[in-house]
Amino acid sequence: MSARSKARKQALDLLYESDIRGSDALEILKSRDIPDDGPDARPIREYTRDLIGGVSENRRKIDELIMTYAQGWDMDRLPAVDRNILRLGIFEILWITDVPVSVAIDEALNLAKELSSDESSKYIHGVLGRIASLKDSISI
Repeated sequence: MSARSKARKQALDLLYESDIRGSDALEILKSRDIPDDGPDARPIREYTRDLIGGVSENRRKIDELIMTYAQGWDMDRLPAVDRNILRLGIFEILWITDVPVSVAIDEALNLAKELSSDESSKYIHGVLGRIASLKDSISI
């Protein structure tokens, strides 16, 4: 697993926790970002910080896009893990310029296959594919 894949998984864990607890993801990130050199240390990766910061900063727009393109689903009906995979994927597609769109989608699908259901991964693929196809016309 690549370093960025691990960072995405770490970001998803933090976003999921934030969503479930109704807390701020940046505050959770800050509380976990404690330098520790012990055998159980799990340092926060720089890309994880970038993802959490970007999703947090653009969350209103990201959630608006999910509500627009997640046809037939409102935010509360989406499983928390799927909602946060979509947030990460949309952020990478629209705001991260050094990650190809296909990679952002593949990484989101890998997370969905690992942590959610087969149906969720198909649904996530549809939403992210639609957003990717409209990327140039979406104002951010």
